[in-house]
Amino acid sequence: MQACAYPSQTRFALRAGVTCLTTPAGAVLLNPPHNVKLTGLGAGALQALKTLNQGPATAAEMATAAAGDDITGLMRKLTDDGWLAVTVRDGGRDLYSIRPFAEPAPRPAVPLPSWSATLSKFAVLHRDSQGFVLEHPRAWCDLRIHDPRLLALLDGPMAADSPVPATVKSQFMADLQWCGFLVDGDEEEHEFSTRSWNAPDLWFHRRSTLGARTVTWDDFGPTRWADGRFPEPPARRAPFAADPIALVRPDLTALRAADPTLTATIEDRVSTRAFDDAAPVTVDRLAELLFRTARTRDDGSRPYPSGGGAYELEVYPLVRNVAGLDHGLYHYDSTDHALRLVATADSPAVRKLIKPTSATLAGGAEPQVVLLVSARAGRVMWSYEQVAYANILKHVGVFMQTVYLAATAMGLGVVAQGFSDTSAFATATGIDELEECNVGSIIIGSRPA
Repeated sequence: MQACAYPSQTRFALRAGVTCLTTPAGAVLLNPPHNVKLTGLGAGALQALKTLNQGPATAAEMATAAAGDDITGLMRKLTDDGWLAVTVRDGGRDLYSIRPFAEPAPRPAVPLPSWSATLSKFAVLHRDSQGFVLEHPRAWCDLRIHDPRLLALLDGPMAADSPVPATVKSQFMADLQWCGFLVDGDEEEHEFSTRSWNAPDLWFHRRSTLGARTVTWDDFGPTRWADGRFPEPPARRAPFAADPIALVRPDLTALRAADPTLTATIEDRVSTRAFDDAAPVTVDRLAELLFRTARTRDDGSRPYPSGGGAYELEVYPLVRNVAGLDHGLYHYDSTDHALRLVATADSPAVRKLIKPTSATLAGGAEPQVVLLVSARAGRVMWSYEQVAYANILKHVGVFMQTVYLAATAMGLGVVAQGFSDTSAFATATGIDELEECNVGSIIIGSRPA
């Protein structure tokens, strides 16, 4: 559909990040790293481009600036190539805006029939500081909905009760298809590549990586956006109220000499799903494992890497059968190398935390000890934008591998879990999930004889 087919009040503007340089010989559209030269332009077309440089304008205003020159082809090219943001207006009000951030797809030659067109399962409608925005992780643009009357159309292309004029309704649906938000019926269920992904996973992938949507470091990565606005969360978590239980500290010098080689440890590493409850892991062995994998060193680092030195992870041993230690949920103080009781074994939330672990172990057994891993997310989110949660999960991964290798070197059994009860963790600890949330769990115990 041509740019001139939009309602006459529609406004066009250079999309965010684009600059237009005009010279007597032509114009250059700059959007690093992409630049396009426009040649063969008449004086009227150049004047129309200068009008765009000054801000949003209607097609009529640009035609007036062109002093009679036909700029229909130029406007069509700029719009269809994604250089312009389009705000569709009618009746003196903004209806919706197309905000490109990548090269558009070709406009469909044939519109989807109204009876088969449906919103993609990957499309997400949400609010931000500017109002409603419709996004899609595989789209080339965002679509901002200014008029709430259009929201009803997202549930069906030709909603009977929509008060929007028929011409605007048709234009809106055509743009939804062009922008990539509509699909033909259940077509996304027919291909493995689209059936296998769900909306949260694809969105998480797209938002935590560089790509068409994110090509600069603005609002992405370690921007320290909160600096000067919010205090940085402290490196050390405030201790729980219970008295500390001091743990023995292993002799690292002796361990360096006695441990198996790294190659042997890597090659011998396995996931253990059955444990020897008659001879459970001892509190001293648990202490050694925590010291080797999770303690805070004198320089503030820990045995595993952490982006930006955030070290937001906390470890909560959930003890069911450890020789020398009462049952319950503990917090590991990585600075003092000590445990503090958080919740007793008879707590309903603690029982709920143990229950799902049986799905990981052979015969539905219960674990000797589970290391519940939480993240004080603010430690990462204070500095990082968009990639913060992705970084947290990467940190969980390297911590788990550290535990696997240390446990293997110690002759302990270990198996990571792919899930845990985050709600029960929040209840057991009494912590707001936005402040600190459960992000991983790994089961430890004595190997069978």
